[in-house]
Amino acid sequence: MENTGRIARGLTPTARCILFGASANASIDAELQFATDVDRAHLVMLAECGIIERERIGALLTEIEDLRANNFAPLRERAAPRGLFLLYEDYLIEKLGAQTGGVLQTARSRNDLNATCLRLRLRGPFLGLLREALRMQAILLRRAERFAGVVMPAYTHYQAAVPITYGHYLAGVATAFGRDIAAFRVAGEGLDECPLGACAVGGTSLPIDERRTASLLGFGEPVLNSIDAVASRDFILRLLASAAIMGITLSRLATDLLLWTTAELGFIHMPDRLVGSSSIMPQKRNPYLLEHVQGRSAAALGAFTAAATAMHAKPFTNSIAVGTESVGHVWRALKELTEAITLARLNVAGALPQPAAMLFRAVEGYTSATELANRLTVDGGMAFRTAHHAVGSVVTEAIANNVPLEKAAVVAFGGEGQKISLAGLDPASVARESIHGGGPGYQSLQGCLGKLRVEWAVQASWRGAQEQKWNAARTALDQAVEEACVGLVQTL
Repeated sequence: MENTGRIARGLTPTARCILFGASANASIDAELQFATDVDRAHLVMLAECGIIERERIGALLTEIEDLRANNFAPLRERAAPRGLFLLYEDYLIEKLGAQTGGVLQTARSRNDLNATCLRLRLRGPFLGLLREALRMQAILLRRAERFAGVVMPAYTHYQAAVPITYGHYLAGVATAFGRDIAAFRVAGEGLDECPLGACAVGGTSLPIDERRTASLLGFGEPVLNSIDAVASRDFILRLLASAAIMGITLSRLATDLLLWTTAELGFIHMPDRLVGSSSIMPQKRNPYLLEHVQGRSAAALGAFTAAATAMHAKPFTNSIAVGTESVGHVWRALKELTEAITLARLNVAGALPQPAAMLFRAVEGYTSATELANRLTVDGGMAFRTAHHAVGSVVTEAIANNVPLEKAAVVAFGGEGQKISLAGLDPASVARESIHGGGPGYQSLQGCLGKLRVEWAVQASWRGAQEQKWNAARTALDQAVEEACVGLVQTL
């Protein structure tokens, strides 16, 4: 391919090194296993459709199998003047001659090949991230159940607000994270469409069976339109967008846990296995893994921005900016988000809430004040805004006199003739009774956890079925290739 008939000289060495590297080794490790899977399926289909003689197909398949068995050793350390695939095709032509080695691209282009390989290559990172996300949500649900009775203040604007429980907080994060998992899974459905057969951009007049190649590679169906097949990488944007949102959820959890581990609050204790020391300050116990969660969880957001910018305002056809440059960001993004999820899971699993410190702050923060205003409204017949003002004044005086809310309420509203119930104004009782609106009360929390467990099981089942489907396709492809090679031996 140095001389194509139209182009007589190869790419200038400086550009070649930038685009393809000094040798093909890195590309071989990252891509060639997937490219040869596509080749195998494509060749089996060409033979079954009678487009290429079975003898030539069998010879090609046998050579490809030998390369795979030897980890592509004959191709390593070679320069790739026009990229990995053309290096690989040149090798097959050298070994088998142009009449056999040169048929590999029949009814196919690098354009639909690259689009197909991208989807195959993404399966592992996609399933891996989904597995870690489901493990993370499972930990959130288990810890939410375990700490359903540990009372703490909810915060708004960094100020103690109303009484909740630590379990209720974790269930809230689990609820948001469940939506993130569902969105990521839906984005991954784009991996189930096979672009193979679209060729360069306009399909082909050769009577191929694109459904057969799609099936052999574990895809659900071929892409409907040849232009869309090679022009579109929008499923990359959807994966990165859903991953970015998942990362945002993780970062917010990490920020809360970091704040709660401070000595000033002391809500959470992290065991030694989850903290680090200072290089100079011997007293320090730094929960620095949570800072890694904050940092790595941002990778998908940056990748989405870079990919979307690379795709923006490009022609709707095959484009290097879209098909190569934009998608190059996805690998690091998914890897770093997967690692962030794992680190977050370890921290949630290891974090030990400190009930006394949490309850103390709920009391000192006068978090039952809203409940007192509610009772003045319901039992005392006040308009809520009037009750709100009255309780605010009581809290101001209670703080000045260092008196708890329950005692101040008795003084203010416990006189003769008052119909207001002042029992159970402690934060634990208020949290326990807050069963409406998705509150922390037992019935409400159990309903939330029960629904989330059902949704978790659905997502886990889908992931398992998808992995099983892709594994079964690999087995079926291996069998089809073996039969094609056996058929060649019998013919000879």
